[in-house]
Amino acid sequence: MTTVPVLEPLPPSQPLARLRLAPHSALPRRIDGAWWPRSRDLLAELPVLIGALPRTWGQITGVTVNTAMWSASPGRMLVANHVVRLSRSSGTQGRHTVCLLSPGRGRWDLLVVPPEVDAADAEPLMAAVALPLG
Repeated sequence: MTTVPVLEPLPPSQPLARLRLAPHSALPRRIDGAWWPRSRDLLAELPVLIGALPRTWGQITGVTVNTAMWSASPGRMLVANHVVRLSRSSGTQGRHTVCLLSPGRGRWDLLVVPPEVDAADAEPLMAAVALPLG
């Protein structure tokens, strides 16, 4: 039997997610925003990300990440009292993205800015990804 890591809610002193989301639009988007994690530890970073997402996105139950971008992690984890299934992909397509799935609500793809990128480069990139379409 596989155990699921249990992650407690973050204390208020923890840093907020570095996240920029594109405004809601009727037009489809390939990338829905940008996320700049502080490390490559998915078990530490994913709860911070999920906790920062809009409630309208619903409960995230599946996350797909690129194997090369993140340290090893189990196939699922408990975040905010619900199971999130973690899938890994390999290859160059989607290397710098994370795909978030919410049953009945949709799919969101975020650009992942590598944690080692400095603020001078990361912030303009995140802002550009979150610009309105049109």
